[in-house]
Amino acid sequence: MRGGETLRRDTLRFVLAAIKNEGIARRPAGELDDAAIVEVLQRQAKMRRDSVEAFKKGDRPALAAKEENELAVILGYLPALMTEAEIREIAARTIAEVGATGPREMGKVMPKVTAATKDRADGRLVSRIVTELLKEKAS
Repeated sequence: MRGGETLRRDTLRFVLAAIKNEGIARRPAGELDDAAIVEVLQRQAKMRRDSVEAFKKGDRPALAAKEENELAVILGYLPALMTEAEIREIAARTIAEVGATGPREMGKVMPKVTAATKDRADGRLVSRIVTELLKEKAS
């Protein structure tokens, strides 16, 4: 606050309010463990990503930039995300283990890849990579 970082202050207030609301919503109400707090942070990050896309589609660059800055603040409190190469490696290994041969077997692959990348990768990115690898496998 003293540094004048209003964006950071406001973003953290929103996140703390979301964490408090999650604690109240759970029965019995009380403290959340670290995993639950990470889930709340991930939901907040996803909301910001969706807002950025919507604002860009609506030709609102100023609002999109604000949401991107808020997202950067939130990401600072989340565990480091996996790189695309790491996700590809996990997906390829899982496809080989399951023996998937094409896109129709995505239902077998996705749950295992999602479990392996939980909290460390964006679900859309994981889905896109698995789809690409399964299409390559079918070719």
